[in-house]
Amino acid sequence: MDRYSRLVAFLKVVLPLAALALLSSLFLLSRSVDPTDTLPYGDGQLPDRLRGGQVMTEPFFSGQTDQGEEILFTADAVRPGEGGEGASATAMRGQIALQGGNVVAMMSDSGQFLPESDLATLSGDVEFNTSSGYQLRSEELRSSLSGLAVESPGAVRGSAPIGNLQAGRMELRRDPGTGQAQLLFTNGVKLVYDPKTVER
Repeated sequence: MDRYSRLVAFLKVVLPLAALALLSSLFLLSRSVDPTDTLPYGDGQLPDRLRGGQVMTEPFFSGQTDQGEEILFTADAVRPGEGGEGASATAMRGQIALQGGNVVAMMSDSGQFLPESDLATLSGDVEFNTSSGYQLRSEELRSSLSGLAVESPGAVRGSAPIGNLQAGRMELRRDPGTGQAQLLFTNGVKLVYDPKTVER
């Protein structure tokens, strides 16, 4: 028997044994893993989640208005609302891409999705910012999920492109004459002109 034949005969024995050893080690290693160590929850989180009922993490809603504005809402987590109405959200964020390139961004600690009412409500410490230079805060904002309609039923305060602004009510809507988005401030509007703001 030449050297090549001896090598082939040797490999016929060694290779199946090596394969068997690999398979055995895989089974042995899989038995040593504790399944509870692989759960994607930190210490103490799982009982909280079970007590809290159903939770959906990082949900998002996106849509487009009839005029082409893009609407996006996201949250860290949502839970079913009381009485089965809508869903309550934590760390809620909204964005509307307006025609012409301007963008409206909204953020709050909490809120609600109410699809049956075509409504998203942001509550708590609510921020309302636009790429055109408005940086406002309010206690509540209500936004349509399918149209260009955002309103603050209460007071807003912050900065505008030409100074500091306060108003009892704010509304973002479409101008019926031009079809363009417009911000309306009503109920005791106070604007303090700041030349430094204009210079920026």
